[in-house]
Amino acid sequence: MIEKSFHPNAQLKHTIAVIGAGVIGNSTAWHLAGLGHKVILIDPQQSPRINRKGQLNGTTASLGVLMGNIFRRSSGRAWGLRQRSMKLWPLWIKELSTQNNPLQIDTPLVQLAASEEAFSSMEKLCKERQHLGVELLSLDEIQKINRPWPQTTYGGLISQKDGRIDPIKLQQCLYAALRTRNVQQITKKVINLKRSESSTKSRWEIHLKDGIIPNQDIVVICAGLGSAALLKPLGHKRPINRILGQVLDIQLEPDNKDWAKWPAVLISHGTNLICQEKDRLLVGATLEPGVKPDPNHLEQMIKLEGDSPDWLKKAVISDHWHGIRCRPVDRPAPLLEKLEEGL
Repeated sequence: MIEKSFHPNAQLKHTIAVIGAGVIGNSTAWHLAGLGHKVILIDPQQSPRINRKGQLNGTTASLGVLMGNIFRRSSGRAWGLRQRSMKLWPLWIKELSTQNNPLQIDTPLVQLAASEEAFSSMEKLCKERQHLGVELLSLDEIQKINRPWPQTTYGGLISQKDGRIDPIKLQQCLYAALRTRNVQQITKKVINLKRSESSTKSRWEIHLKDGIIPNQDIVVICAGLGSAALLKPLGHKRPINRILGQVLDIQLEPDNKDWAKWPAVLISHGTNLICQEKDRLLVGATLEPGVKPDPNHLEQMIKLEGDSPDWLKKAVISDHWHGIRCRPVDRPAPLLEKLEEGL
């Protein structure tokens, strides 16, 4: 929507406030500034020094998994957005990557079937998506791998173009790119939004705790869980559910098994397993609604519903974090909507 509204060849440039500095907010601000608009990025928590301590949002807690080509639908808005995303990411990563902080999409992604029905669905998908690099993995192929994967009685699929972007590196590259495009970054909380009517045109005021940012032609809200509170006083109801994701950083016992055929992302029972180093693994899943993690779910993530390999069962949890992401109520995500003029 933004891309269509603000074509790079358009003569008219705008003052734009982007609220929220996760990956979506940062990339939106970077993109719009690249089209020549004057952009302000507002978020009290934005910082190029990103770690996974303290309160985490959907970006900082994320594992950065890309699942565009194995998405089960083959038409409609969600499928179209995923395909657009899979085309944009390689282009953007090439532009954002630096010598000091190289950025790439790690591939492939493997998904194991937990049932005969799931494997049948994979067979059908692979026939439809072969041109996108999605192929079937037989049980024989899986069992020949030197480091045993989680058990499956059926097989799985491999997607050569799906995989993972390191979200921390991505944010660091975006912050560096924002500076080169002269995006003004304001580390304060937005209290509310108001229209300011002038004799010539209607513009927006961004009200902070200790000041006002006036004369913004357009406001783009990328504030995740904070979006509903900003929209409600303006008469726009967009309720949002909180979804909790958990990640384990696991240290493995040294052994003589290699990681040569371990994919960038391996998915078993909805849990992502990502090799970080030779004997270190990230295990992540979105298992529950709400904001308070259940310790019992940590054990579930390791067990993989009984299909966990022996080497994973013996692993030691060296770190653990969780984060909250948002899901619109009764609406598909993301909410790409023009709510009123300039919003």
